[in-house]
Formats: sequence, C-alpha cells, structure tokens
Amino acid sequence: MAGSTSKRYPPELRERAVRMVAEISGDHESQWATMNEVARLLGIGTAETVRKWVRQVEVDAGQRPGATSDESAELKRLRRENAELKRANGILKAASTFFAAELDRPHH
Repeated sequence: MAGSTSKRYPPELRERAVRMVAEISGDHESQWATMNEVARLLGIGTAETVRKWVRQVEVDAGQRPGATSDESAELKRLRRENAELKRANGILKAASTFFAAELDRPHH
C-alpha cells in the first residue's frame, strides 16, 4: 500500500481495520457505513483511509482490477533507479564534454 497513510499507521492496524470491515459488513446498511465505524473505533483519521486499504487488499487478492502492492513497490523502485541512472548519465556527459574540450585545447 503506497501513500502517506501506509507510513502513518502500522501494518497491524491496517490489517485489523480491513478484517473488521469484512467481519462487520453484514451489520451495516453499506460498506461505507462500516468503514466509518471501523475508522471511528480504531482512531483512524477518516473512513477514506480505511476504504483505500480495503480496495488495495481486494486488488492484491485479484478481486478488483488495479496495480497490486508488489507491482506498485516494483514500479516505485524502478522509477527511483531510472532517476538515479539519469543523474549518473548527466554527470558522465558533463565529464566527457569537459575532457573532450581538454583534448582539443592546444598544449604548449
């Protein structure tokens, strides 16, 4: 689960919230009402946070389309690696330009 809420709340709390939504869903008129109640009971900022957690678990389980947590983590890693390679490439280009200019300069 990506995003700021995954850093703010421990994984155990996220798992408990998702489990509670699944267990309580039959007792409320809607899943949204259940998410509101779970957020309130566990002291989670908003029901939207719980909704995102539930949806991500559904994606990870193959019950809903979207990028799984593993795919999101891999994409984040690859983007970070790509940015690092672009920086390194820029440094190498600058260095090669510098050394090419040095070679072209007349030596006395």
